[in-house]
Amino acid sequence: MAYHDKKSGESCIGKGCQRINVPTDDEVEALKALRTIKDRVREIKKRISNLSESISDEAKEEISRLQDEMEAFNIEWKDWEKKRDEAARERMILLGHIEP
Repeated sequence: MAYHDKKSGESCIGKGCQRINVPTDDEVEALKALRTIKDRVREIKKRISNLSESISDEAKEEISRLQDEMEAFNIEWKDWEKKRDEAARERMILLGHIEP
């Protein structure tokens, strides 16, 4: 079967065109990062829930710190989602499903 290189317009017969992994390495990296963030946020929410039962000042300070940490994870999550979307778009271009 002959492959067609969309960027150069050349046929890839005998040239050993690179196969495109689905999902791509960039997508996998982003998905792993998102999964790690999700797991950490679950831990934080559980910790906040446990601390909410206490009325001590220390617990309130810890809850505040954990909420700040969750806000930072939210920003990081949005960055990784953007990277994942960009990687998916690049894959679709490489596969010829959308125009660059």
